[in-house]
Amino acid sequence: MAEGAPFRKPTAPGVFPGHWGGRRPRPTMPSPLLLAAALLSSWAQLPAEASSWWSLAMNPVQRPEMFIIGAQPVCSQLPGLSPGQRKLCQLYQEHMAYIGEGAKTGIKECQYQFRQRRWNCSTVDNASVFGRVMQIGSRETAFTYAVSAAGVVNAISRACREGELSTCGCSRSARPKDLPRDWLWGGCGDNVEYGYRFAKEFVDAREREKNFAKGSEEQGRVLMNLQNNEAGRRAVYRMADVACKCHGVSGSCSLKTCWLQLAEFRKVGDQLKEKYDSAAAMRITRRGKLELVNSRFNQPTPEDLVYVDPSPDYCLRNETTGSLGTQGRLCNKTSEGMDGCELMCCGRGYDQFKSVQVERCHCKFHWCCYVKCKKCTEIVDQYVCK
Repeated sequence: MAEGAPFRKPTAPGVFPGHWGGRRPRPTMPSPLLLAAALLSSWAQLPAEASSWWSLAMNPVQRPEMFIIGAQPVCSQLPGLSPGQRKLCQLYQEHMAYIGEGAKTGIKECQYQFRQRRWNCSTVDNASVFGRVMQIGSRETAFTYAVSAAGVVNAISRACREGELSTCGCSRSARPKDLPRDWLWGGCGDNVEYGYRFAKEFVDAREREKNFAKGSEEQGRVLMNLQNNEAGRRAVYRMADVACKCHGVSGSCSLKTCWLQLAEFRKVGDQLKEKYDSAAAMRITRRGKLELVNSRFNQPTPEDLVYVDPSPDYCLRNETTGSLGTQGRLCNKTSEGMDGCELMCCGRGYDQFKSVQVERCHCKFHWCCYVKCKKCTEIVDQYVCK
């Protein structure tokens, strides 16, 4: 096996939190976090806020070494946190920079996955990040919640492995039963167990501290958000796998050391995009549960995305819904997909213009050791929606 190559293993369907077909012990968090989680239920219903913890991605958070233990003003000044999240911030201030990094990772992945769609996951300000469009319980909102929660798991898990957080370290996952006997288990792996648990407490805090009437539309939206948060976290958790490195004289690979490693986040984004395409339309019942709008479809699992509102068409700018519209967006004249001018421009037509593009070309490798390239200019036709 090549150095760093993953050792793939089948996962038993429906088993969680087991990862290699067995049941992994549920990860535990330090007692202060459990105490903070208990405090969340005591908060009364909160008014709807335009800001979100996503704003940590837009407003740089100080690194852990810049924090002073017990310095509450740091947490009180961070934008977008709910009361419960501020409590967790006070207990785990060093985590906040990585929550911000996770949110930024999620936003960037969202923008990549929807770069050729009418709604392209654009950020509109530093407080609400995505604006009013998130007030609609649409498929797009479902994906955004999922990929953001996934980003936090990813960032916290990696920060544990790199020794950046005082409350966690390398992964303590049990050795996979089907790992060959002569392979060593114990390299410093990504602590996805801790990342999953901490992300669950922090990201879900805003939803769990709300207290809406049972069966109300507001409660349905809370349940939708919680479902999609969980789907995002599980995507990271389940896609983490075993990676190994060879040791030996002259690359003989006489010995291998293996550890748990996160999947590339692009793969997580790809999987969540597939979940977006197959997201289930739900509605709230009088008993305060989400049920399928169309009972002929399969009941969504905890790994699936759900939504409660139809999506706007995102064709025109609409201040009420938060849609930015597609005017001025680049489109592909020859494509019949969503990035094509016909669909992207919603039948309004498009303008053509020429632009000059400069690219590196005629690259040559010189011994030793650099690559030298020339710059080539090309005039290309581009098309913009009216």
